[in-house]
Amino acid sequence: MADNVAAEESGSENYALWSRSFSIRLVGRNKLGFVDEKLGSYLECLLAGGREEERKHYIFQMKKNYRHFSLVFLFVLLLIFATAFSIISVDARKHHTKKSKIHHKHRKQQRNGGGNKAPNCSNSPSPAPTPTPTPSHGFYPTQSPIFDILSFGAKGDGVTDDTKALEAAWEAACKVQGATLEIPSEFQFLINPITLQGPCMPNFVFQVDGIVLAPPKVGSWPKSSLFQWLNFKWMHNFTIQGTGTLDGQGYNWWKLSQIDYFQVMKKSKSIPDMKPTVLRFYGSYNVTVRDIKIKNSPQCHLKFDNSKRIKVNNITISAPESSPNTDGIHLQNTQDVEINHSNIGTGDDCISIQTGCSNIHVHHMNCGPGHGISLGGLGKDKSVACVSDIIVENVNLQSTMYGARIKTWQGGLGSVKNISFSNIQVSDVKVPIMIDQYYCDKRMCKNQTGAVAISNVKFNQIIGTYSAKPIHLACSNSIPCTDVDLIDIQLKPSTNYRGINQLGLCWNSYGKSQAPLLPSSMDYCVRRGSGFVRGISRSHEHVCL
Repeated sequence: MADNVAAEESGSENYALWSRSFSIRLVGRNKLGFVDEKLGSYLECLLAGGREEERKHYIFQMKKNYRHFSLVFLFVLLLIFATAFSIISVDARKHHTKKSKIHHKHRKQQRNGGGNKAPNCSNSPSPAPTPTPTPSHGFYPTQSPIFDILSFGAKGDGVTDDTKALEAAWEAACKVQGATLEIPSEFQFLINPITLQGPCMPNFVFQVDGIVLAPPKVGSWPKSSLFQWLNFKWMHNFTIQGTGTLDGQGYNWWKLSQIDYFQVMKKSKSIPDMKPTVLRFYGSYNVTVRDIKIKNSPQCHLKFDNSKRIKVNNITISAPESSPNTDGIHLQNTQDVEINHSNIGTGDDCISIQTGCSNIHVHHMNCGPGHGISLGGLGKDKSVACVSDIIVENVNLQSTMYGARIKTWQGGLGSVKNISFSNIQVSDVKVPIMIDQYYCDKRMCKNQTGAVAISNVKFNQIIGTYSAKPIHLACSNSIPCTDVDLIDIQLKPSTNYRGINQLGLCWNSYGKSQAPLLPSSMDYCVRRGSGFVRGISRSHEHVCL
């Protein structure tokens, strides 16, 4: 019993010491954690007076209140921090927007001759500035670096040469993923022939909202830059877009007719023997051209050479009907192409598809004036031509020379196969359907026996009016056209019809026809082929395998 009493007394003493120690730790700490001697003294009195239960209850309540207060205090701090960050973000966006407006206003004043000019300025481009991020939205802004050509020294007055500024902007933007090189609206930029070369970082956008002008004087073009004006080379994952215009200013090039041109060439060394393309892509992959306008090229407007995965959408190409050789879109050695929802009117082919092209899809297009949509000319100078898997559909042709056309030179090698022209609306088109294996761009060409083999060509739902003749199928004597299908052809003379033969020409073409056919005599235009005839055509396809 004595031992138990001693143990209890010892335990009470230990508990008292622990309580006193705990109280000492609390002494000098009130609810806000500041020193409070009265509180410590009050706890000591409770301990000394034996009021143990009251002291325990007081300590428990104080600890509970302290926890609650800590949570509330932490929440208030977080709320204050979030509010301050939001205010700073909004002010920063307002400041950026105001600064951008002031910058463009200053540039516009410079173009109009207003504003103060800094002393000792030169026409050389400024060092590459830091790209301007787009205004942020929310707490996690996404930045799209924009390289404005005006920030690199461009004047944008349509007279000053801004080529160096474009070169500097390109060099800077090419190194940044997702960059946008901007040609701003309300400005005109005179650019000399230039090659903008990649590869660049992915998702590069060339934003054309202003007007880009080619040199108007023929003699000012360097002889080394006569193939193209704006040359994009080795570009991957690249887009040209915008509401602006690329103006080739080709009037002076067109003034010379073909005859006068060569006469002047003999007398003057300042007149070049070739004409440039406005916009050319070479060796490029996954390229998109959309929304822009291209006009008045000295020759071809938009060309793709040795490229893959091309998309052209919602563009407008225009040149006078009298402008020579001004093809709209020219494809050569290019595969996997889609061209759609665009308007093209020039002095030559709206779309020209040359050798080395396959898997081309053209749809929902307006064409005219011009020479229609053409494959070729192919096989010139006994060359090899290979074209396959072409689909042209849902196209309107207005007042064009030809509609759906395939043209090859005599003596060529290779093949044209798997071609489909369907749902083509023609209005006052001279010759809506054409295969011409005797193509010649001169007054006279030498007769030759060889030819590019043409097979598996479908003309389906060609409907509308013609002004000369409905069809012209002139296939090679030595290699006939095979599997040429005429399905649902309904063609009537237009009010401008001046022909005398409503049947047209059909020569050495094999295939099948299917009603309705108008004129009805078109049913005899293709003959039923045999295995022997197909064998002749296929024997010439091996060079394209």
